[in-house]
Amino acid sequence: MHVSVVEASPEQVVLSAPLAPNINHQSTVFGGSAASLATLAAWSLLHIKLQAEGLPSTVVVQRSGMSYDKAIDGDFTARASAPPHEIWHPFKAMLQRKGRARINTVAFLFQNEQVAGRLEGDFVALRAAV
Repeated sequence: MHVSVVEASPEQVVLSAPLAPNINHQSTVFGGSAASLATLAAWSLLHIKLQAEGLPSTVVVQRSGMSYDKAIDGDFTARASAPPHEIWHPFKAMLQRKGRARINTVAFLFQNEQVAGRLEGDFVALRAAV
């Protein structure tokens, strides 16, 4: 896929990939590559944010759905932003209390700064043994 990290912080993860290694028979991005990049951005955001907050955890995707707004015919990016406090705080509290928590996370696909798709997924964090 030739994924590159553009930004990786507890507030936002942006990943990019070129068209060439991800091309399909229509000369656009293969849907599996697009979904993989979006999933990796969402997963990475949660992993980095949990690490930054002193909650090392195993993060797994439980369920995800992808919608495509337009064909991507060039290099593309996936962006995941930190969930708002009213979603993050209960997730974090549950993880601290029970050792396991679930959160719904969104990542957007972009080409030339225009939204080309959206991944919505439920991710589960399992607190690492200390």
